[in-house]
Amino acid sequence: MKKIQGEGKGSSVWKTSFSIVVFIGLLVLLGFSILAAITFGNADISIQEVYRVVCYELFHIDGFSAYGEGAVHDVVWLIRFPRVLLGAAIGMGLSVCGVVMQAVVKNPLADPYVLGISSGASLGATAAILFGFGTLFGSNSVGIMAFLGAMVTSFAVLFIANMGSRANAGKLILAGMAVSAVCSAFSSFLLYIANDKNGAAEVTYWTMGSLGGAKWENVQVILPVILIGTLIFWSQFRNLNLILLGDEVSITLGTDLHKARMIYMILSSLMVGFAVYCAGMIGFVGLIIPHVIRMVFGTDHRRMIPFSGLLGAIFLIWADVICRIILKNAEMPIGIFVSMIGAPCFIYLMARKSYGFGGDKG
Repeated sequence: MKKIQGEGKGSSVWKTSFSIVVFIGLLVLLGFSILAAITFGNADISIQEVYRVVCYELFHIDGFSAYGEGAVHDVVWLIRFPRVLLGAAIGMGLSVCGVVMQAVVKNPLADPYVLGISSGASLGATAAILFGFGTLFGSNSVGIMAFLGAMVTSFAVLFIANMGSRANAGKLILAGMAVSAVCSAFSSFLLYIANDKNGAAEVTYWTMGSLGGAKWENVQVILPVILIGTLIFWSQFRNLNLILLGDEVSITLGTDLHKARMIYMILSSLMVGFAVYCAGMIGFVGLIIPHVIRMVFGTDHRRMIPFSGLLGAIFLIWADVICRIILKNAEMPIGIFVSMIGAPCFIYLMARKSYGFGGDKG
């Protein structure tokens, strides 16, 4: 008996040590990715010039003061650097929300858009582009209307799912599908009655997703939101693990997770709404990244949350780099590229039937 306990304790220590090593490794890889990604772009700027601009802005080194202004400075510090950080923030946010939503609805095929958030954001953006709704928000009207559309849709899903009786996983998914269908229908109706080819083209491009509009103002807003949201979810790993066991089991153990599920959904919607506001529609990140982490490290949310967040940030950074350099003097929308990668991966996972929770296949 003592031998078995000793082996169990040793295994736990090994898992903890391994998790710490992986976490540190992903942090280092994220830092490297950020520093490396800012050297890529269509502008012909040497690596030395890139890092001299960064060193001057971060540390105000007098020897690099010549790089404190000018075209090179603007490209590196005002375009590339905020774009890379925005990509990291959105990748982290979508991945973490994917983990949480998959747990909340107990459906490993879910992602941040399964509950109609995507269609709601698209409806808000379409209304702003075609009919000028939200003009009081100024130049950010499209993004803010998309954010509001995502938030309103999320609350509508929660309201519908709670009608008649408490919301559960099945009702949340059905409510999301219903609301998504309604929003998509209204978006198509607005496109039809507007008869605006230029507006329709702009709506289409926005729904493809892009980090091209990144600004320091956006980064300063979304980065704290994503980091705080991720830390909150990380602190809730026990409840997220318990949700997977089902409401009956949790109530038997003395924990009613109904309120927690609602709070998690609202916080996830907030994070996704900010991501939509800053970059448009980017799918599959919140679906594929959690699957990769789950297949390698298991279903414990103590590891799932941080590992998914870091890997999602790294993935979106390099996806954006490829989008910037794959076409000469042009840029591929990142939503298209991610879908080109994500869809085949998703099909592969389904073919292998490796999309269950904790060893449950199917």
